[in-house]
Amino acid sequence: MVIRRAIDRCKRYKEELILLAMHAVVLNIALLIPSMINWITKGSMEDFWRIFIANGAFITPLSILYVINFFLLIPLLLYKGKRLLFFLINVAMMAAMNSGFYTVFEYVPEEFQFGIYVGAFVMTMIDTFVVSCAVGMRYLIRWSAAQQALKEEKQRVAEAELAWLKNQLNPHFLFNTLNNIASLTQIDPDMAQESIGQLSDLLRYALYDSNEPMVPVAGEVEFMHNYIDLMRLRYDKSLRVEVEMEVPEKRTLVAPLLFISLIENAFKHGVSGREASYIRVLLRPEGRDLLFRCENSVREGSESEHKVDRVGSGIGLENLQRRLELLYKGRYSYDQERSNGRYMVQIILKDCL
Repeated sequence: MVIRRAIDRCKRYKEELILLAMHAVVLNIALLIPSMINWITKGSMEDFWRIFIANGAFITPLSILYVINFFLLIPLLLYKGKRLLFFLINVAMMAAMNSGFYTVFEYVPEEFQFGIYVGAFVMTMIDTFVVSCAVGMRYLIRWSAAQQALKEEKQRVAEAELAWLKNQLNPHFLFNTLNNIASLTQIDPDMAQESIGQLSDLLRYALYDSNEPMVPVAGEVEFMHNYIDLMRLRYDKSLRVEVEMEVPEKRTLVAPLLFISLIENAFKHGVSGREASYIRVLLRPEGRDLLFRCENSVREGSESEHKVDRVGSGIGLENLQRRLELLYKGRYSYDQERSNGRYMVQIILKDCL
């Protein structure tokens, strides 16, 4: 814990040093620009140094005020709710910076004293503007860091959900599949052997091959084919399964295990043991988009919405939509429809081909 805190503190110091270096670069540019412009237009080196010194005399106090606020007063006082102390220290610094106006006041003729008031007011407004810029910049950086942290947290949640999906394969699915394969060994040994190979391929893909953030569509298609073929072993001919999945010619990457929960839902909620049922799965490229659609009949007494059982994949439609929003924000469409004994979900991944 102590080591971790020390590492975090070093990271913060490093970030602050980078910010300080950036501010120093900006200050040097601000000091040089007027002198460089005069030197380029008039070619006088004497004027170059005269303007540089005059510009430095004006900018340096303002820069000091900005840096003190940005690196000290805002983090140590304003962030901690000590607004009154923050205000009083800034008033004291502004009064000290503008004290020259008051010391010369008594030596200025009366007809010019109003100008002293105006000058002091203008400089106070400039000082206030500098402090406001420091506050605005610091809070902008803080907001940006908070947004980045939120994005990273969402990414970690999505990765955790994906890990759950890959590592918590439905135990009922595995149990029933192994029972069905065991039954096939006496009826159709060749088909039983093929099913064992499909189950092995399915587990290998789910647990190992899908560890990358993005995987080829071809691997996803093979995985879904294996899953559907193994699920078919559990049902008789009253279930009609239509599968049309086309791998794009161009090598295309998608998020792993993105569509499988929809197919799992179709088998879980769309198959009736008493009447004919159907499941239709479609995946195909459409221009630069990739379309996936899963449609199934809805059996009597099924839930109004498909939801994945907690002992199953662990990812329901809400989590699927959250993954889509995180990984394909602004580049996907999601539609679902239930009517007349039919349930359909369609996803289009845009501009992914």
